[in-house]
Amino acid sequence: MYNPTVARLTYRALLGRRRALILFLLPAMLLVIAAAVRAFNGADDQVAADVLGGFALATMVPLIGVIAGTGAIGPEIDDGSIVYLLSKPVKRSSIIFTKLIVAIAVTMVFSAVPTFIAGFILNGNGQQVAVAYTVAALVASIAYSALFLLLGTVSRHAVVIGLVYALVWETLFGSLIAGARTLSVQQWALALAQKVTGDGLVTSDVALSTAVALLAAVTVVATWFAGHKLSRLTLAGEE
Repeated sequence: MYNPTVARLTYRALLGRRRALILFLLPAMLLVIAAAVRAFNGADDQVAADVLGGFALATMVPLIGVIAGTGAIGPEIDDGSIVYLLSKPVKRSSIIFTKLIVAIAVTMVFSAVPTFIAGFILNGNGQQVAVAYTVAALVASIAYSALFLLLGTVSRHAVVIGLVYALVWETLFGSLIAGARTLSVQQWALALAQKVTGDGLVTSDVALSTAVALLAAVTVVATWFAGHKLSRLTLAGEE
C-alpha cells in the first residue's frame, strides 16, 4: 500500500515550497511563547496546560494539518499534474494511503515534537502535561490529516474550508456551543490527554471511549472516501 515514489514526490511538494515556511514558523512561535511564559511566570502546571491547549492543540496542530493534508494532493489536482501520477501502474488506494502517511508524518513532526519540547520548557513535564498534550497532538494529527486530505481531494477550496473548520467551528463555535464540541477533533484528542495528565488540568466534553471510536471512524471513513473520489476522477479522465 505504501509507494516510496509517491511518498518522495509528496514530501518534496510539502517541504519544498512556500508552505514549508509556515510549517517551521508555527512551531517556532510555540517555543518562543513557551520560553517567554516560563521566564516571566516560572513553572506552573496550569499555565503550561493553558498554553499547550490554547495554542499548540487548538491552533498549531489544525493549521499544520490543513497545510499538510490539503497540500499532499490538492495542488496536484488543481494544476492537473495528478493525471501523470494516475497514468502510472499504481493503485489509487495506494496513492491515497501513501499521501495520508506522508501528511500524518509531517503533521506529527511539526506539531507533536514542538509540543513535547514546549511542555518541558513550560513546567518540566510536571503532572505529565507535556506527554499528555503530545499524545493529543499525535492522535489529532492522524484525524486532521485524513480529513484535510479528503478535502483536498473533493474541493478546490480545501484550504479555506479547512481553516473554517479548524478556526471557526472548533475554536469559535466550540467555545460557545456545547454541542459543537462533541464534533471536534480537538475535544477527541483532549479526552486522551485528560487520561494521561493530572486531575483537573485537562478536560474534555467527550468520553474517552467515544473519542477513540470517533477518531478511528473519521480517519477510516475520510481515507476511504478520498480513495473512492480519486478512483472516480480516474474513470472520468479515461472517459
